[in-house]
Amino acid sequence: MQNLTLTCADYTRIMPLVSGAVQMEGGSLALRLSEPGSWPSRAEMMRQALEDPSVAGGEASMGIHLNRMDKGDRRYIALPVFVLRNFTARDLYVRKGSSITSVAQLSGKRVGMYSWTASGSIWYRQFLAWAGLDPLALDWVIGDIDASYAARIDASLPPRVTRPAPGRSLAQMLVDGELDAIYSPSRPLRYHAVDGPITRLLPDYKPTELQYFRDVGILPPQHLVVLRRDVWEADKSLARRVTDAFVRCEAAYLASIRGFPYASAWFEQERDDAEELVPNTAYAHGFEQNRATMELFVGMAHRLGLTERLVSVEDYFAEYLAS
Repeated sequence: MQNLTLTCADYTRIMPLVSGAVQMEGGSLALRLSEPGSWPSRAEMMRQALEDPSVAGGEASMGIHLNRMDKGDRRYIALPVFVLRNFTARDLYVRKGSSITSVAQLSGKRVGMYSWTASGSIWYRQFLAWAGLDPLALDWVIGDIDASYAARIDASLPPRVTRPAPGRSLAQMLVDGELDAIYSPSRPLRYHAVDGPITRLLPDYKPTELQYFRDVGILPPQHLVVLRRDVWEADKSLARRVTDAFVRCEAAYLASIRGFPYASAWFEQERDDAEELVPNTAYAHGFEQNRATMELFVGMAHRLGLTERLVSVEDYFAEYLAS
């Protein structure tokens, strides 16, 4: 019997696996979780997934895995298990009182972002392209959003992409007028919808994200699950068995929120409304269910110059497909 430990953030949708209500066939699968709602702790879990020999893998950035593959680094294999998905219009922030009130007005502007190669940053630029902007025509600054949260340091940056001065956060640069906007997956510490110096470019972001979903048809995945290659090579059936466990976990989660819709006072109505607009199939794990999404992702990464070659979806999940 194979016993595995994977790392992950404490996402609600994986709790049936955490509790043991869902089991991996032919072995045990334990999840080592981050502290509740902690971005630094999540980053630590993602570090451990790649660097801690006591675990078999875990949550990882789709974009950074793609970057490794492009460089010939095949130490980890990707599974079509997408533990984090999120729309991106909500992640655009501007200074309070800024004259920029629409995405179109970002054309030619100076925008800060936490990473050049991470999954979210690729989807951010794909969103801008969908909105009619050329992401390569903006001036980008890559660095920490807040001093308390250190982003992954990209090894190299292309022309028109710079870093802040040492000790300068992107949030402070935005407040000081050195940036026109920032793209951040976590809300900047100085964000406040009413009283803070940083606010969202699109305070009512839902209509924009809904239109994006209607046009593009995806809820962008940010992170997936990776296994260490040596673990997979010792038992190649693990790729399918781990993926299947997450598929059944998702089904158990959906059954739970249908049976006990008490997460908030009006959760049942909110759940039904959300499912009508963005069906639960948008969260599905699996290769074929996400082929078109991944083709868009790897294509955008190549267009941005993040990979020297266009990595096919079949190559991205080659080991899973061979299992």
